[in-house]
Amino acid sequence: MEAILVDCVQKSLRHFMHANAIFLCHRLCAEFPTETNLQLLAGCYLQNNQAYSAYHILKGAQMAQSRYLFAISCFQMDLLSEAETALCPASEPSVEVPNGAAGHYLLGLIYRYTDRRKSAIHHFKQALSMDPLIWAAYEELCILGAAEDATAVFGEAAALCVQKQYLHCSTTPKLQSSAEDCNLVDTRHSVSEDTSPRQLKLMQGLKDVPGNHHGASILGGTSQPINSGLSNISFYNTPSPMATQLSGVAPPPLCRNLQPNGQNLSTVNTDSSPKSSVNSTIQAPRRKFVDEGKLRKISGRLFADSGPRRSSRLSSDASLNANAAVVSGNGTGNSSKYLGGSKLSSMSFRSMAVRKGQPWPNENADEGTRNDVLDDSRLNVTSSTSSSTPIMDAKSYEQEAANFSIGGQTVSGSKVISGASEILTLLRIFGEGCRLAYSYSCQDALDTYMKLPHKHYNTGWVLSQVGKVYFELVDYLEADQAFGLARQVMPYSLEGMDVYSTVLYHLKEDMKLSYLAQELISTDRLSPQSWCAMGNCYSLQKDHETALKNFQRAVQLNPRFAYAHTLCGHEYVALEDFENGIKCYQSALRVDARHYNAWYGLGMVYLRQEKFEFSEHHFRMAFQINQRSSVIMSYLGTALHALKRSEEALMVMEKAILADKKNPLPMYQKANILLSLEKFEEALEVLEELKEYAPRESSVYALMGRIYKRRNMHERAMLHYGISLDLKPSATDAASIKAAIEKLHVPDEMEDNL
Repeated sequence: MEAILVDCVQKSLRHFMHANAIFLCHRLCAEFPTETNLQLLAGCYLQNNQAYSAYHILKGAQMAQSRYLFAISCFQMDLLSEAETALCPASEPSVEVPNGAAGHYLLGLIYRYTDRRKSAIHHFKQALSMDPLIWAAYEELCILGAAEDATAVFGEAAALCVQKQYLHCSTTPKLQSSAEDCNLVDTRHSVSEDTSPRQLKLMQGLKDVPGNHHGASILGGTSQPINSGLSNISFYNTPSPMATQLSGVAPPPLCRNLQPNGQNLSTVNTDSSPKSSVNSTIQAPRRKFVDEGKLRKISGRLFADSGPRRSSRLSSDASLNANAAVVSGNGTGNSSKYLGGSKLSSMSFRSMAVRKGQPWPNENADEGTRNDVLDDSRLNVTSSTSSSTPIMDAKSYEQEAANFSIGGQTVSGSKVISGASEILTLLRIFGEGCRLAYSYSCQDALDTYMKLPHKHYNTGWVLSQVGKVYFELVDYLEADQAFGLARQVMPYSLEGMDVYSTVLYHLKEDMKLSYLAQELISTDRLSPQSWCAMGNCYSLQKDHETALKNFQRAVQLNPRFAYAHTLCGHEYVALEDFENGIKCYQSALRVDARHYNAWYGLGMVYLRQEKFEFSEHHFRMAFQINQRSSVIMSYLGTALHALKRSEEALMVMEKAILADKKNPLPMYQKANILLSLEKFEEALEVLEELKEYAPRESSVYALMGRIYKRRNMHERAMLHYGISLDLKPSATDAASIKAAIEKLHVPDEMEDNL
C-alpha cells in the first residue's frame, strides 16, 4: 500500500496535479506517519507554492533532507534566521550542511541577504567545488564581485568532478538498487530554475530557489524510477558526498585522449564535431556612431533637470534635452540612419550575419582541422596517471566502453567524458562573459559573448545580457535591437525587461514602451519587471505620482529587487521629496551593496542639496564599482569643483571624456571649470568642439555667451545668447538667458547661474 501511494503521489507531481498529490500524500502520512513520508508531503506543498504548510509540517524534524526542505520553506517565507539554523544548527556546529552543493548554495543566499558577504562568497564557492554545474552559484559570485576567472572555475578539476559524479553514480549497483540510490540522493538536491514569476510570489525575489522541486523522488518515500518527461531533471542533480564514499569504483583517470565517434548528443557545435571555442579571437567589427540615445541633458545651471534618471547606466540626467535628441540640418545624423545602420538591425539573428568570410568560433567547415574539446589544456594533463597501473587502465576502459543511463538516455562512457568537457567549455564562455559584464568591462563582455556558437548566442538569455551590456555602454539603439531580438526568441521571458523599458524611456519611444508594458502585464501581473516597465511608461509622460505607485508595486512583489527601489528613489527626487528618495536608495543598497545606481542617486541628491562632501563620497563609491562610467566621473568632477578642488576636477573630467568621447556632459563641465579658472580661450576651444557633438543644445551657446561677456565682447555674447533662445531651452534656462541679455552692458554684475 505504501509503495502504491508513493508512486501515485509522484505520478501526480510529475503531471502537476498538486491537489491530487496533496490529498493522496495525506492518506499516506495517516497510514504510515514516517518522516520520509512527511518530506514527501512537504514537497507537495512546496510545489504548490504553499511554503507555510511545509514549514509547519517539518518544524522540529531532524533528518538532513527534512532540515533542507524546512530551510527552503523558511527562505521563501523570509524567515532567514530560522533557515540558517536549520542548515547549521547552533547546538551542532560540526554537522554537515544537508544536500551538499545545493545546501551550500542556499546557505550562500541566506548570508547574502543578511549582509554577510564573506560567508556568502565562501558557501557559493563551496557549492561550485562540489558541483561545477551549479551555474546560479557562479552568477551570484559575479553579482557580489567575487567571481574567479571562469577558466579556473570550469576547468580541468571541474571536468573531473562532473565525470566522477556520473560515472560513479551509474556504475555502483548498490546505489542503484537501494532507497538511497543515485537518483534519490541527487534529485533531493536538485535546483529548479524553471519556476515562473507567478510561482515565485511568496519567494520575494529569489532566483534559482533550490527547493522548488519538480522531480518527484526529491520528496522522499520509496525509491521509484522516474520515466516521465521530468525525469531528466536528475541530470542537473547535486552529487552526494555519501554516494562517493559508498562507491567501490575507482575514480576515472585524469588523462583522456579520446575521439568520440558519432554525433554527441551534448555537443555544442553545429557540425557535430567538438571544437575549442575558448581561445577564439574572432570578433565582430564594431562601428562607432553618435545616436540620439546617447545625447544627455546638459545645462548651464547645475540642476536644470529633475534629478538622476533610472537604470544601470544613470544617464538621463546627463542626457541632452529633446532638441538635441534629433540631430538634423547639418549632416550629423538622423533617426533613419541609425535604424538602418545598427549593428543588430542588419540581421534578424546572428546566424544570418556575414562575418567577412570568417567562421564563427566553434564552427569550422574543414573537418580535417577539427580540434577535439579534450585538449591538452583540459584533460590531457599527464599520461602518467592513466598508465600508472594496469588495474586503473582496465577500470577506465570499462567505464569508457560501458553504457550508462543518464536522464533517461543510454550514453556510453566516452560520451559522458566528452559531454562533460563540452558543457564546461560552454560554461567557461558564459561564465567569463557574465563576470566581465558584472565588473562593467562591457566591450570585453561583448567580445566574449560573440565567441558563443550562434545557436546559443541566439537565445533569449544571451541576447538580454547583450542588451544590458549595450545599455551600460549607453548604446541605446543597439540595446533596443538586442532586447527586441530577445523578445522575438522568448516572448514569454521577463529577463531584463525592466532594463529594456529603461532603454525605451531614454529613446523616448513612448509607443513601444507602452506596448511593452501592456505585454508584460498581460504575461505576468505578479512580476516586478512588468510594473517597472509600467512605471517607466508613466514617468516618460511626466506622471511621476502614478509612476511611483507602479514602482512601489514592484517593490511589494519583490522586496529584494534592488532596481525597483532605485526607480522609486528617482521618482521621489523628481517630485523633490529628497528624504524619501534617500530612504529608497538606501533600501536598494541593503539589497545589493554593488548596485552603483543607488550610490549615484544618493550623490545626486546631496549635490542638489549642496552637501558636496557627502556628494563626493557617494559618487566615489559608485565609481569604485563602475570605473568605466563617463557619467559618474562627470558628476564626481562636478562635486570636486564645488569643493574648490578644480585641478582635481579637471583631471577627472579628462578621464570622463576619454571614457566616452560621445558623451557631451564632461566636455561641458570641463568648460565650466575652465571658465571659473578664467581660462577663457581653453574653455571656448572645448565648447567649439562640443558644438560638433551637440549642435542644437542651447546650454552650450549660453555658456559661450557668458564667456564672451566676461571678455567684454558684447556683440558675440548677444549672438550666442540669441542662438541659445532660438533653440527653445527650458523655461528656467530661458528666463536666465533673458536676464543675462538685459544685464549685458553692466560689466560689474556677473550672472554665474545661467
